[in-house]
Amino acid sequence: MASWSSAVSAETLNLLIWESYISDTVIEKFTADTGISIRQIYYDSSDKRDEVLSDPGSNIDIAVVSEGGTLLFGNSGVLAEIPEGGIATLPDYPDRFRDRCSKYAIPYLWGTMGILYRSDKVSEPPQSWSAILSPAEYLKGHIAMSDDYADGLVPPLISIGASINESDPKVLKQAFEIMKQQAPFVRTYTYIITSVQNPDFGQEIYMALGYSGDQKTLNESVGQPGLWRYALPKEGSQVWLDCLSITNSSQRKTAALQFLKYMASVEIAAENSIALRMPPVNSKSIALLPDDMRNDSELMSPEDRIEKSQFGEELPSETVQLRKRIFNTLVNFHDSQ
Repeated sequence: MASWSSAVSAETLNLLIWESYISDTVIEKFTADTGISIRQIYYDSSDKRDEVLSDPGSNIDIAVVSEGGTLLFGNSGVLAEIPEGGIATLPDYPDRFRDRCSKYAIPYLWGTMGILYRSDKVSEPPQSWSAILSPAEYLKGHIAMSDDYADGLVPPLISIGASINESDPKVLKQAFEIMKQQAPFVRTYTYIITSVQNPDFGQEIYMALGYSGDQKTLNESVGQPGLWRYALPKEGSQVWLDCLSITNSSQRKTAALQFLKYMASVEIAAENSIALRMPPVNSKSIALLPDDMRNDSELMSPEDRIEKSQFGEELPSETVQLRKRIFNTLVNFHDSQ
């Protein structure tokens, strides 16, 4: 049973989070208002995050966890249940997001998977997954994909009307055949943020599989605002969701809950969203965004395309192994060409 004492003094909370994933100004305001400091501990992969969370000696108080992991870590005793009624603004969040974070967390930020493209090389914004799966001839050797066993199969699975969480070997073989046909157009199966930093071919990537928000990072990396753009295909895609949770081992649960309340407030959720240029999950925060953000179709994806999109699920171990074999075969085939 989680212990929630009522006293909060000047404390320091350890926050496990991706780098550059929360506004420094918001943290400074929280500390000024409460006297509670925030120390950020960064992870650069889901595996690393899970490793730290699973360590009882890590001294983590708050963690940003993907929606699929909240229930897993909550049921295993790593995360504490959020007290009922503990977050007054939680009803402001859409059910589809609130439910996905489960009783162990609150929604933090969300986005989609889609197509990133260089606006100086690709004149027409991609409208369909076919733009990257069956590319125009001039894109041969200029595409970056991903060898992630879950995310990398999203485009071909959606293109054939299948679930992104598909386990049927026959359907996965269909997806493999589509990617095999695409392979001659692919320069690398390395995540786009890493690919563009490669001195050998970074400048040769014109289109890529990526996530909403990646365009901001890419443009900052190359120092050219607006160069990289983002499009959510008309067939829909994968919706990702990150949640804020409190660890069961935290000795500072009351202060941690205060931080979650702060981040869930309408004004602060909007301020954090503006700083990161990512859509807020709190519905009431949207009205506080500047016009350029609310009218940005790359950021606020069309609702009809969101409705067609799917959430990822935890996959059975045998499916994970099959998907990994598919990508090993695909990459070997690509490299042999």
